[in-house]
Amino acid sequence: MELNLRNPIVFFDLETTGTNILRDKIVEISYIKVMPSGAETERTLRINPGIPIPAEATAVHHITDEDVKECPTFKQVAQDLAKVFLGCDIAGFNSNRFDVPLLMQEFSLAGVDIDLARHKFIDVQNIFHKMEQRTLVAAYKFYCGKDLEEAHSANADTRATYEVLKAQLDRYPSLKNDIAYLSEFSCHNKNADLMGRIIFNNEDKEVFNFGKYKGEEVEKVFRRDPGYYSWMMQGEFAENTKQVITRIRMRMKSLYNHVKRQTYNSWHNRRNSCIQIGSASASDDKSRSRSTGSHDSVGKRVYHSCDSVGIKRQTGCKRVLHRQHR
Repeated sequence: MELNLRNPIVFFDLETTGTNILRDKIVEISYIKVMPSGAETERTLRINPGIPIPAEATAVHHITDEDVKECPTFKQVAQDLAKVFLGCDIAGFNSNRFDVPLLMQEFSLAGVDIDLARHKFIDVQNIFHKMEQRTLVAAYKFYCGKDLEEAHSANADTRATYEVLKAQLDRYPSLKNDIAYLSEFSCHNKNADLMGRIIFNNEDKEVFNFGKYKGEEVEKVFRRDPGYYSWMMQGEFAENTKQVITRIRMRMKSLYNHVKRQTYNSWHNRRNSCIQIGSASASDDKSRSRSTGSHDSVGKRVYHSCDSVGIKRQTGCKRVLHRQHR
């Protein structure tokens, strides 16, 4: 079954120096870009990772240091790759947990700002695991009736992933041929960051998905334990995760400043009203004193009384803001 596409979709696969998203590097990337018309663009790039490729990684994908020594670094091809993914939905095999976060980490380290917040992600492995519980080699054999030649080459794995998704749509009538549906179906959680460290709860609020604050709202934790933000920013977390918690913190700060401005403006307007009332009363008193010879200080008392109220109100506002900041 051919895919029902509203946007272009990029199927991609990475071969890397290892499985640590924060420390390992890409040595090969292969992608197939499929347009809504069905037209395909396919490309495979070898990448010089800038670090030695461990023997255990070479044993899996058969790429050696000698193979990539004359290849470009990721930084040299990052801008062109970002254009490939721009405006496209994204699919892969185990991509939500590994390929997408590692690719975004590489983009970030290369200084390329690419926002995937509005993109849809389809993880074909998650669909397979929900339906059959197998590996990509078994999935290819099961759905497509073929043996996967050259398994763990990025190009072969990318092509197999694309064909498996189409075969899954043929096999399971319950699966809708709709990218938004498949994206939601193939995700375990509704992630706020690509690593799934921060997820959305049922109320669409960001909560921690790890550690001692797992299940708690990020904003509430940052108010109660401000040092936790600093710990995460200095720790071994993906750049995308750090960007997400920074946006949350900036949003909190913006809300605090907005409330502070509103409270100050309210106090300032009330104080001006009191001053105007005091001035009017003083003017009336002066008129009466000229005609009666008395020196009534009602106007002055009204002014000082209002000013005192304003000061108390301002102090109260500061207390409220202090409680909200905490």
